[in-house]
Amino acid sequence: MKNMANSKLIVVEGPQGAGKTTVTDYIRHGLKYTNLYRLCGTADSSPTGKQKAKDMYWDLLEYIEKMENKSINLVFDRTFFTEEIYSRLKFKEYNFSDEYEKLLNKFNTLDFDIYYITLYLEDTELFKKRLVRDDKAITDYAKFNIDSSKKQQEQYLKMADEISSKYTNIKVFKVSNDTDEKELKLKIKNILNF
Repeated sequence: MKNMANSKLIVVEGPQGAGKTTVTDYIRHGLKYTNLYRLCGTADSSPTGKQKAKDMYWDLLEYIEKMENKSINLVFDRTFFTEEIYSRLKFKEYNFSDEYEKLLNKFNTLDFDIYYITLYLEDTELFKKRLVRDDKAITDYAKFNIDSSKKQQEQYLKMADEISSKYTNIKVFKVSNDTDEKELKLKIKNILNF
């Protein structure tokens, strides 16, 4: 039997350029007793990469489970949700949906106050400004361009709706990030109540 959750588990997802770094840094420094984890998945998009991703994310959930009821909040900038999105968009050579469903079912049972936050841009033209920066790394399978981010955004918003309709233990929020940073931080603060 699970104890009453005394920690928050927060996953922030969204397309490239939506503001995940800004939001996760803010949560890390604004919410007491919070650890921040930034994940980028495996660069191997071949079928061999699927096994690597599978192993990594199951180990991650095992680690998270060990952190239950330790009064430490965990915030993640990307997790297995991104793996599924990239698979859906054919950035990967494999289908991850079967593993994604199993991971999500386990994620839903973790004894945390669980938040899934999807960041998006209502004005998709803003992607151009945000993605053309010197500090952005470019990977082979996910080029930083407006079209790619728009396609990712469509899938992330769809995924948020899917999770919201099926998993009652996960608090799902879709947060637009078209305004200034101060307003964005206020939205996040209100969602997480800190």
